[in-house]
Amino acid sequence: MLKAYVTYVRPILEYCSSVWSPHCKYLIDKVEKVQRFFTKRLAGLQKMSYCNRLNILNLQSLQSRRLINDLVLCYKLLHDNFDSSITSALNFCRNVTRGHSCKLSKLLCTIDATKFYFTNRIVNVWNSLPNSVVSSPSVAVFKKRLLDVDFN
Repeated sequence: MLKAYVTYVRPILEYCSSVWSPHCKYLIDKVEKVQRFFTKRLAGLQKMSYCNRLNILNLQSLQSRRLINDLVLCYKLLHDNFDSSITSALNFCRNVTRGHSCKLSKLLCTIDATKFYFTNRIVNVWNSLPNSVVSSPSVAVFKKRLLDVDFN
């Protein structure tokens, strides 16, 4: 059942998540509820907490998977791994004194909807990454190093 979920259901829940990623708590919970419901129905896991079920099944929460997908997309955009017009929307910081040299700056937003665009949503998390992760030589190495980062 787990293999069927990972193969058929989860890709639907994550399709184009960089575009539609929810920011309201109730919307995040609605999406996460699908995985929560599935893991609770597996034999022997009914009475465990959601975090314990994820650990036993070696799964990540859908919210953390969306965050990782956003970071991978940002890495690809900044390292010219594919051609996109969104790259021009990412603004580099001019005066970098701490952290890595690939820091981004947020655009000033007056409309609530634009605050949660990919280009603004990813900035704080990207800037908090260690230099060893940001300066990865390839996407595969970047993904591997992201697994060691604590996002809490």
